[in-house]
Amino acid sequence: MPSSVWSGHLTFGLISMPVRLFSGARSQGISFNMLHRPDKSRLKQQYVCQAEGIVVDRNDIVKGYEFRKDEYIVVEPEEIKKIEPTTAKTMEILEFVKESEVDPVYFESSYYMMPEEAGRRPYALLTKALEESEYVAIAKVTMHNREYSCFLRPSEGGLMLHTMYYSDEVRKVEGFGAPDVELKEAEVKVAHQLIEALAAEWDPEKYKDDFQENLKKLIEAKLEGGEVAAVEKPKKLAPVVDLMAALKQSLAQMEGKKKPAASAPEGERARAAGKARRGKG
Repeated sequence: MPSSVWSGHLTFGLISMPVRLFSGARSQGISFNMLHRPDKSRLKQQYVCQAEGIVVDRNDIVKGYEFRKDEYIVVEPEEIKKIEPTTAKTMEILEFVKESEVDPVYFESSYYMMPEEAGRRPYALLTKALEESEYVAIAKVTMHNREYSCFLRPSEGGLMLHTMYYSDEVRKVEGFGAPDVELKEAEVKVAHQLIEALAAEWDPEKYKDDFQENLKKLIEAKLEGGEVAAVEKPKKLAPVVDLMAALKQSLAQMEGKKKPAASAPEGERARAAGKARRGKG
């Protein structure tokens, strides 16, 4: 099991349970090192003092906050430790809200929450109560040098935690929203048909990073002294002039791609044929 990223107590009311958080997801992909082009030797990153022009050892590096142009106050790690809120070790549930009311734009990172041995019973109780309601928990927790509001929801018999952006961190884009246009009822109807034609059950295994796969092929080809053929680029798209015509054409293409119904196994076909013959007799 991977190491936990946070451990402490989850509380709601007078109920407390020891829990741990484990990272729920991480980005992955091919990484590149920075090299010196002439001799292909690897470059290393160094911190250089702007005043003296010398490379600074990591032991001589401190954190500073710029309060005025080129003026800083130094903040030591032990000083940060002194001002950690209680949520550094105790995650308090503040309230319960309807899951449907929380916009996913607020979600940041995902974590698995797992109970310690002493917390298994209250953990199971909270999970079951949330599963049987339409509510999720909103709590606060401190980790990675900041205090997060977080979203707790039941999943597969356990609890998932999602750290959340604060309202002042969610950007507002001027002009975002429904365009001022009038849609025809027939257009909306065909759009619904197009959605139904593309409808499928959620299966995350189906989705792959094609760019990463192409990078792997490029690296393999270069190791073997070859080249990779360029990916065909999409044609330049023209603005849609006739929306209804485009919808109908899209729907026809989708229906053409649908797989035919699977044929019945040989035994089933034989039994069906026998029933048909008996019925005629």
